Amino acid sequence: MLEVQGLTRYYGRFRALHDVSFRVDAHQVVGLLGLNGAGKSTTLKILAGLLMPSSGSVRVGDVDATFAPNRLRRRIGFLPEHPPLYDEMRVDEFVGWCGQMKGMSRTEVARRLPEVFELCGLGDVRQQVIGTLSHGFRKRVGIAQAIVHAPDLVLLDEPVSGLDPHQIVGMRATVRALGEHATVIVSSHILSEVEQTCDRILVLDGGRLVADGTEDELSRRFGTGNRLELDLRGTEGDVRAILEGHPAVRDVEVARVGDGIVRASVALDGDVREELVRALVEANIGVRRVEEGEGELERIFLRLTTEASDEASEEARA
Repeated sequence: MLEVQGLTRYYGRFRALHDVSFRVDAHQVVGLLGLNGAGKSTTLKILAGLLMPSSGSVRVGDVDATFAPNRLRRRIGFLPEHPPLYDEMRVDEFVGWCGQMKGMSRTEVARRLPEVFELCGLGDVRQQVIGTLSHGFRKRVGIAQAIVHAPDLVLLDEPVSGLDPHQIVGMRATVRALGEHATVIVSSHILSEVEQTCDRILVLDGGRLVADGTEDELSRRFGTGNRLELDLRGTEGDVRAILEGHPAVRDVEVARVGDGIVRASVALDGDVREELVRALVEANIGVRRVEEGEGELERIFLRLTTEASDEASEEARA
């Protein structure tokens, strides 16, 4: 549905994107994950037809962005991080006007608005003046203007930015619902949002695509295996020696937390929890807590972005 090949973008001498390529199938919800400055917004603006790439190509279906940018824009809906709203207009007036600006007739707009307002949760405020809305509802109006013309591809730049916890839950539901109607790309630097809303993850760092896959695929390719979190009674040195000496342990992080308790995070090859606990007990290490580790995606993300940044620095020095 979406095909990106060799996307590169310079701002003067600064290279914001370098040779980014990926494909997205219809109705996938894809997370574009990266730290601030990784190139996420630049990528979305190019996909939306608002920026031209320095090199590379973008195709949405059979439409090439380079040769038919206006046709491309009609197939795309874009929510920038700060939605361009007219505060003096009512919600229904603004969204309807946006539909007409995107080539819809008044009849088509009238037929489409109820569905859009239901999908975006705007039914109760559809006649309210935009300037009186909360930040969360303003984000929803931004999504409504992006999807009013029923685009094939919806681009959302940091859709949960500035939302409170209740609004974030509602936004997650809206993003997942959008995937039933269109292909969706969600830009974010918040790992939890990508984990909970997206089918697949693209990781950008320093303008480069450094990973592409589902969470499980990234865990298998870049992860450190099964992970356990343990609270143990013993000395830090004894705990580290026993854990590092076990043949199934790939990685160990140990920290003292007080009162003779050491907290360990252990990456394992395979599920050897019982065997590992037995080894600790036999070594007179008190086992106070054993839980499955969390945050594997966070570890992968930090590893990928750190390694990519190191490579970029070496390339720049060379």
